[in-house]
Amino acid sequence: MDGDLRLAFGAVEAAAEVAVGYFGAGVAATLKADGTPVTEADRAVERLLRETLSAARPGDAFLGEELGELGESDRVWILDPIDGTRFFSERDPNWRIQIALEVRGITELAVVASPALGRCWWATRGGGAFESSWPRAETRRLGVSTAASPENAVLVALDNDPGARLPSARPPWSPLPLIELVHGEIDAFLVERYYKWDHAPWILIVEEAGGRFTNPTGGNSGDQGGGLYSNAALHDNLLATLHYPLRP
Repeated sequence: MDGDLRLAFGAVEAAAEVAVGYFGAGVAATLKADGTPVTEADRAVERLLRETLSAARPGDAFLGEELGELGESDRVWILDPIDGTRFFSERDPNWRIQIALEVRGITELAVVASPALGRCWWATRGGGAFESSWPRAETRRLGVSTAASPENAVLVALDNDPGARLPSARPPWSPLPLIELVHGEIDAFLVERYYKWDHAPWILIVEEAGGRFTNPTGGNSGDQGGGLYSNAALHDNLLATLHYPLRP
């Protein structure tokens, strides 16, 4: 994965320059057919990511939020050019460029960069999960908490129906609770929505930080509308509370 990881970082660095230019100038968002926002920057960044990656790996396929699927291959780059488009269009720095590489259905590497915040997170399968400043320096390894008792754990849930899903969970206090999870600051995060490009990189980062992810079908793929991220000690207990896998 070393060559692919270097390629991923290079693609993200080039894309970050384009994205920061749009961010500094300001750009308006419009709504797509599914009701989610998009800007000119989203499309420009995804085009650049695809061009950079395909120039180095011409046989690889793509799945991107803005430009869809392209090609057929055992190797698929999953792209979210601007994760947090609403933040981006409002000149809020809490947006990210996210990419992951899936090989024969298994996510092997992930890179998430937040240029406006000056942070980056990445992981390779079996190689650990890391955080650094952006551009990369001051690297540290990430690790989830070891809390084992749900009663004393910090549980966070997005759109949690009171008493229906995780009764003791609170709403998120930050734009991306998964960063808090891999820092060991919270113990679990339930998010039962969004798309594969939103989840794919974070599933690997959380797993390589010692945590686990399970979607509502009981698997660990990111294409089932989200699921439960938590540390390993709590995971099975919380799955029982959620009654995963959910019946159709």
